[in-house]
Amino acid sequence: MPKLKTSYRFAFVIFLNFIFINAFAQKESYIQSLNTQNHWVDSVYHKLSRKHRIAQLLFVRAHTNKGQAYADSVGKVIKDQQIGGLVFFQGGPGRQLNLVNQYQKLAKIPLLIAMDGEWGLGMRLDSTVSYPYQMTLGAIQDNTLIYKMGRQVAADFKRIGAHFNLAPDMDVNNNPNNPVINYRSFGDNKYNVAKKGIAYFTGMQDAGLLTAAKHFPGHGDTNVDSHFDLPLLPYSRARLDSLEEYPFREAIAAGISGVMIAHMSIPALDTTTHLPSTLSRPIITGILKDSLKFKGLVVSDAMEMKGVVKYFPNGEADVKAFIAGMDVIELSENSDRAIKLIRKALRHGAISSQEFETKVKKVLAAKYWAGLNQYQEASPLNLNTDINSPAQKELVQQLSDAAVTVLKGDASTIKLNPFLKTAIVSIGVSSPTALQQEAAKSFPNCKLFMVDKNTPVIGLKNILALLSQYQQVIVGVHETRLRPQSKLDYSSDVKLMIADLAGRPNTVISVFANAYTIAGLPGIEKSNALMVCYQNSPELQKSVVKVLMGTLKPTGKLPVSVNMFFPTGAGIGL
Repeated sequence: MPKLKTSYRFAFVIFLNFIFINAFAQKESYIQSLNTQNHWVDSVYHKLSRKHRIAQLLFVRAHTNKGQAYADSVGKVIKDQQIGGLVFFQGGPGRQLNLVNQYQKLAKIPLLIAMDGEWGLGMRLDSTVSYPYQMTLGAIQDNTLIYKMGRQVAADFKRIGAHFNLAPDMDVNNNPNNPVINYRSFGDNKYNVAKKGIAYFTGMQDAGLLTAAKHFPGHGDTNVDSHFDLPLLPYSRARLDSLEEYPFREAIAAGISGVMIAHMSIPALDTTTHLPSTLSRPIITGILKDSLKFKGLVVSDAMEMKGVVKYFPNGEADVKAFIAGMDVIELSENSDRAIKLIRKALRHGAISSQEFETKVKKVLAAKYWAGLNQYQEASPLNLNTDINSPAQKELVQQLSDAAVTVLKGDASTIKLNPFLKTAIVSIGVSSPTALQQEAAKSFPNCKLFMVDKNTPVIGLKNILALLSQYQQVIVGVHETRLRPQSKLDYSSDVKLMIADLAGRPNTVISVFANAYTIAGLPGIEKSNALMVCYQNSPELQKSVVKVLMGTLKPTGKLPVSVNMFFPTGAGIGL
């Protein structure tokens, strides 16, 4: 009997170990899942008519801030066409959750819900957390923080019933004047872009979210916004292979589930006049699928953008994208027309039946991987608390702390004395900033100064005279526009004031704006103490106060080259 009990006990321990190991086993990736036959995918595919198979490839636009009539019109499209998914744009999280639950009831096959969430839900939705922009993340040296952010973004998405983040942006932003990528990129160093992008999407995918690296083969060196016209990428094949495509190759090797194609004319890859890359079979099938061996979801950039419909109107773009190799046709101008035209193209043998089947099954496999084979609607209970938790806000602060970059200075010039008479100046604003409010707690003998971006010369002179009376001056240069552009919209006189302050020995300047703006502030390179913080967030302003008090050691490195004084990788550790 004792022997029998021992053997039972041993078996029980083995069983517990098996349960424990499997509980923590990593979920099979979407790409890995494509290697095995999926009975649910096969079953659904065989039940669909050709029309409804085509419809699975189409994702249409949805909003929760455009009123009931708009919401109802999307519902009608879902019911009538049985499309594959939705891409949600502006609105609110609660409204979106409720609308998704309603829309899913209209779909015979659950919808794949996608969003652009490069910095999380806050990119599109009010009342949600915005994580730092990708350029800010590009300064961080600890990529495990970015992986952690990816996992949290995935949790946020899934909490509101979304399955697919059309992110990260893996463009190498080597054009400071890029009007559409810019701060959305991790920077101009292809290795840094690849590592940061992989950390971000691996975090999301490990937590069960589909992702798409964008905008293949690389939108970082353009000066035209493809929302309004067709950009030209005039570089050689060798240059594109070695630079623009590098992060995408690395992402594919690391198991990215999706790749989004840009609307760009690239003569070195396809000589067809005015042909966007989204419509090019040599680029999508020839390079991405055949040469780079990408097996995941190939997603179009929005097919309503002028960069594609300018030269291929009336649904022609949708058909050409389908033939070129697209798996997901995002935001067609008219999805019903697109289905009819693609159906006609199939009848004429535009692509093989096998290629068509593979496209549809990839979309269905994505739905299965996201759990839509056992669909459960998202709960509205405690939603606001769940997506605005202290843990999420603390993560934003951790990321911000890790991004602060010292470009000039040392411990003696950056760390300030809290007991000295201190002026705290915020430039570009008309009301007190988080920098001022936070610094005032630590510098009791202080006065706050606000300098509007168009303050008259006489006002600037008066402020400069007053600042001469202070033993130390803390200056914040703030970008108040919604998105941090490459040039500040300050008057030339205000910029001259910044140059004057930079020349003063008792002054610490922090730039809460796009790093590229430093190039448009002549004289700032003479600062004894200069920090760049990439965006005008309250968290980064709090981070700077920690640096000034000596409670945070800044570790950020500049992710882009600003000018000859401040190249990529600049950053002083204190």
